[in-house]
Amino acid sequence: MTFPTLTADEAAALIAERDIIGFSGFTPAGAAKAVPQALARRARAEHAAGRPFRVGVITGASTGPSLDGELARADAVLFRTPYQSDPDLRRKINAGEVQFFDMHLSMLPQSVRYGFLGRMRWAVVEACDVRPNGEIVLTTSVGATPTFCHTADRVIIELNRAHSPSLHGLHDIYEPLDPPHRREIPLFNVRGRIGETVVRIHPAKIAGVVETHLSDECCSVAAPSEIHQKIGRNVAEFLAIERRRGTIPSPFLPIQSGVGDIANGVLAAMGEHPDIPPFEMYSEVLQDAVFPLLRSGKLTFASTTAIAVSPAMNAEFLRHLDFYRPRLVLRPQEISNHPEIIRRLGIISINAALEADLFGNVNSTHVLGRSLMNGIGGSGDFTRNAFLSIFVCPALQKGGRISTIVPLVSHADHSEHSVQVIITDQGVADLRGKSPHQRAVLIADRCAHPDFREALHTYVERTRDGQTPQTLAEAFTFHQRFIETGDMRGVTFPPRH
Repeated sequence: MTFPTLTADEAAALIAERDIIGFSGFTPAGAAKAVPQALARRARAEHAAGRPFRVGVITGASTGPSLDGELARADAVLFRTPYQSDPDLRRKINAGEVQFFDMHLSMLPQSVRYGFLGRMRWAVVEACDVRPNGEIVLTTSVGATPTFCHTADRVIIELNRAHSPSLHGLHDIYEPLDPPHRREIPLFNVRGRIGETVVRIHPAKIAGVVETHLSDECCSVAAPSEIHQKIGRNVAEFLAIERRRGTIPSPFLPIQSGVGDIANGVLAAMGEHPDIPPFEMYSEVLQDAVFPLLRSGKLTFASTTAIAVSPAMNAEFLRHLDFYRPRLVLRPQEISNHPEIIRRLGIISINAALEADLFGNVNSTHVLGRSLMNGIGGSGDFTRNAFLSIFVCPALQKGGRISTIVPLVSHADHSEHSVQVIITDQGVADLRGKSPHQRAVLIADRCAHPDFREALHTYVERTRDGQTPQTLAEAFTFHQRFIETGDMRGVTFPPRH
């Protein structure tokens, strides 16, 4: 079958006001780019003519500025889920101009299939090849794209010539059946393949093909700061000690690592540590630090749903694709983040926190409890099901004015029941087998910065009864002082009555 060739503007003209659209992309990797920009142009024209034009936007995770940024600036977003990282969209969300609902990334595809998010009219999908029989070869991410293609009424393909069709073979496309017909997911090791290399849909669903030549909009990566390097060394040494103790099997276990500079620092430190053996990754995103580890042999295989690397590392990846191909697999996020697989494989999860409290609760999404940063992403999928769940963060932020260790988190994404270890540049708090009183002392001593330790100990000592030493009237004293003065330092507590 021959598909109509469309311009991006012609494709955007097919989409109606309030349509719900599933866009490919997990991070900027593999994100649709040309059609979203055309939708933004159309929205501006419609608004200038006095007509409404906004669409529901569903993706795998965050995307690039050509998608989230352009649509947000054009006031074209009716709602957004499940995760975002664009500054313009974030401002719209926090101003109440865009409705955003946070979701565990593993849950998104089935929520789309169940119809929980409304009828998906369109899927806009980036591909490096599309075949007459309806086979679609994806690019640098899978995310929720297979589900979007199968669920949407119609599909628009962005055939991106910036990605070589030689990416074919990297992907392992598998969708589980829905209840009551669901069976076990037959993936029993990190390297296993259980699906197909392409997304298959009926050719009649494809409304047209938009030819593009647009690189992924992933940013260059800065060298890890000294603080991030120290966190990384603390993580690596902790894991090495656990292996020597025998609580981690000697051959090691697969690693999941979140995104960002800290994650790159952690992986680099693990690569350098002599007592950490060659290991595998079962994660949702591969960043720059992964590829030197693959080249050195310290990382032997990596399973992911997205390759989100800097332009320089992307060039390295493509230049040596024959080397990387047998060492990588790209899966749907429903599989890369699936609780069943995470529990079965015994994943060690390492994710970043915005703040953690004295009892092990973690906030990874909201500043001062109200302003969204990005979203929970896949951190909950991994934390709740990991063999060993670790959260990392610097002890201080904003030049020392903010302590990331607080009496009580201002927003809870991960409860004390899921968080096993907290690691900062100051040290390691292993919370396993510890009561709330023991946790509070340990976290204050090992993870908090010295500038805040005395205040944290004072807070704990003020409540000697109850199973958890918590005082609701004073639990947000750190946050309240920052709101009033711009600095958490100098916290004092009123006299006890």
